[in-house]
Amino acid sequence: MVTLGNHTYRRDGIGAYLEKSERVIRPANMGKWTPGRGVAVVNGVAVINLMGQLFIDAPVSPWEVVDALVEEARVQTPVIVVDFHAEATSEKVAMAQWLDGRVTAVIGTHTHVQTNDPRILRGGTAAVTDAGMTGPHDSVIGVKSELAIRRMRTRLPIRFEPAEGGVRLEGVVVDCTDEGRATGIELLRVPV
Repeated sequence: MVTLGNHTYRRDGIGAYLEKSERVIRPANMGKWTPGRGVAVVNGVAVINLMGQLFIDAPVSPWEVVDALVEEARVQTPVIVVDFHAEATSEKVAMAQWLDGRVTAVIGTHTHVQTNDPRILRGGTAAVTDAGMTGPHDSVIGVKSELAIRRMRTRLPIRFEPAEGGVRLEGVVVDCTDEGRATGIELLRVPV
């Protein structure tokens, strides 16, 4: 399963692809007229993709749709993972607390920096503020450093280019019961 975020529709042609894809999902709160889906179930695991609203321009608040999405997923499987693509750590922590006991895991994404806070909440939900980035870490969140710095210093538009070197795969591994209760969460960081 591949989840997307706030840059989903920056590439021409992605909409037609997302209309057909069952394994690549966009944030469910992008709006009902955007192509693609925000929830998918594969091999008994439901994945819900949501985008935060603090410091990101989410068309629909994640809080308006999350409960219905969890209930929709629960009809199909007890194992539910929420990818919460958000800027603010406070919003990610709040979402994990809100969903505690109703989903298996809330995994924060977006900031590209793996956080050292994996935990199991009281209700049995695994949570981490940010799973990290898979890509070149000798960079500014995947972009050639000199280009990102130039843009920040001058405030002029600059075409970003992917960096090279120091590539790592980052994420989390969540263990759970058949009933969807998390029993473990571990950070994953593998040099490539």
